[in-house]
Amino acid sequence: MRGSFMDRDRGGFHGSGFNSGGSRFPKFGNPGERLRKKRWDLSELPKFEKNFYAEHPEVARMTPHDMEELRRKKEITCRGNNCPKPIYAFHQANFPQYVIDVLVDQRFKEPTPIQCQGFPLALSGRDMVGIAQTGSGKTLAYLLPAMVHINHQPYLERGDGPICLVLAPTRELAQQVQQVADDYGKSSRLKSTCIYGGAPKGPQIRDLERGVEICIATPGRLIDFLEAGKTNLRRCTYLVLDEADRMLDMGFEPQIRKIVDQIRPDRQTLMWSATWPKEVRQLAEDFLRDYVQINVGNLELSANHNILQIVDVCQESEKDHKLIQLMEEIMAEKENKTIIFVETKRRCDELTRRMRRDGWPAMCIHGDKSQQERDWVLNEFRSGKAPILIATDVASRGLDVEDIKFVINYDYPNSSEDYVHRIGRTARSTNKGTAYTFFTPGNLKQARELVKVLEEARQTINPKLMQLVDHRGGGGGGRSRYRIIPSNNNPVLKWLHEEGLKLSLEKCQFCLPSVTYLGHVVSAEGVLTDPRKLEAVASWPRPRNVTELRSFLGFCSYYRRFVGGFAKIAQPLNKLLQKEDAGEGPKASDRSSLALGPRKA
Repeated sequence: MRGSFMDRDRGGFHGSGFNSGGSRFPKFGNPGERLRKKRWDLSELPKFEKNFYAEHPEVARMTPHDMEELRRKKEITCRGNNCPKPIYAFHQANFPQYVIDVLVDQRFKEPTPIQCQGFPLALSGRDMVGIAQTGSGKTLAYLLPAMVHINHQPYLERGDGPICLVLAPTRELAQQVQQVADDYGKSSRLKSTCIYGGAPKGPQIRDLERGVEICIATPGRLIDFLEAGKTNLRRCTYLVLDEADRMLDMGFEPQIRKIVDQIRPDRQTLMWSATWPKEVRQLAEDFLRDYVQINVGNLELSANHNILQIVDVCQESEKDHKLIQLMEEIMAEKENKTIIFVETKRRCDELTRRMRRDGWPAMCIHGDKSQQERDWVLNEFRSGKAPILIATDVASRGLDVEDIKFVINYDYPNSSEDYVHRIGRTARSTNKGTAYTFFTPGNLKQARELVKVLEEARQTINPKLMQLVDHRGGGGGGRSRYRIIPSNNNPVLKWLHEEGLKLSLEKCQFCLPSVTYLGHVVSAEGVLTDPRKLEAVASWPRPRNVTELRSFLGFCSYYRRFVGGFAKIAQPLNKLLQKEDAGEGPKASDRSSLALGPRKA
């Protein structure tokens, strides 16, 4: 919370405020179940102003060629009607002097590409979608226009809710947005609060009851307060959906829709996302009116080009040794602040415990940590007292620490989008950074998409990774759960493929990433099993004839209680072997036809 108001340029209405009274309702099964969609009559709503943009003379003199050249240089693309010209200096946005003073204090030299086009759009009162990589400066792109918007609205009265609402997927991102709001809102005495789960409700409720112009919230906690009548959104005229793609990934769409139903439909809405999947597009179509979409960089999934990306193709059992070797090199550097990403909370705790036992200054953060502990860990990390942070994906978005030099993906994430956001924790603004990734056979499904990201960023690609894609399929985002690529040079494999082995494999719950004995690639999604059992199966000698193939199938059947699906694999193979014994199909006993590389010892 920040102090009292000072005189501000106000417009609009001066009517009475809205009461936020009401008893606390009992909680029901679904979040927002007590909230009902409002039926808005715009003719009865107080009018408000949202267009405050005056084009600077320097911008007005830009020719269409100059405008397109600036957009090309900044890699800005626009889609929509009547998009204003971009700016290339802060003073051209015609911000009030109190905003310019803070920008000068922060020593910002020029706006980032997303700000060059975002400032004119947001100040014009237009709905917009902004798509840009992490570290692009989007927070200022919506907060500075929000402050101008707020300062032209009537003062809050008792019982009024916020004028600006920012929805964020995680408490870390919400806290960081509030810090920026505090830094830039001091000069105009704007008050803000941050409401999120995992922290006591009392202080958050008191902030809301005292009145705040800016509320930064995670959807779940905001739903709680709306249901309990602790706040309302009837004064909200400026809505921001930050990291909309992440909120949808986390399953917040129902809560978002419930919240937006409580806001007047003629509001100004700004949506920000790092990707543009169909789910985000649908949300934009539902919530925004006559919007302009601005994109910085390639619309395809892309990583920050200031990041050096290094991929190490290895086995699961090699990760610990490789991590220690890597950390010895990193800790020898003068700037060595590092984030290590893992897949599960349990692994996060275990890896932290092992590293601290061996003397590494490591701390961890994940969803089960209390808010007090999370804040303390992040402060230790920011200050450099603990330069190694081990985290799950709860910290992979919105964690804004400027001087992170290294990111290590100990576990590869479930999607390439999460990979891009993880490594985006380094190389913030114009800084450089390095991302190391351990890529195992269990990540085979993601290989093709990872190569695309590396190629787009003009990175050197590990030949082992290319070999996975070229010779073993490497996934590719097909509709089927499993992808099998037969060798075109082996007549036995071609015949097996034609006989329907592919269909049989697709229908079974097969957990082993690599079917080496047939040269096929099977990528499993979301399957958890004992990696030691998988390695035991993968290390079995490659069969060179029918006898060895039968032996291998027997070994697989023995392990089927640990590795699901081998029994189903064995059935079609045994049928094929029976055909081969009856003289049908190619002779699998031919040593040269089934030899798929050197036999393991």
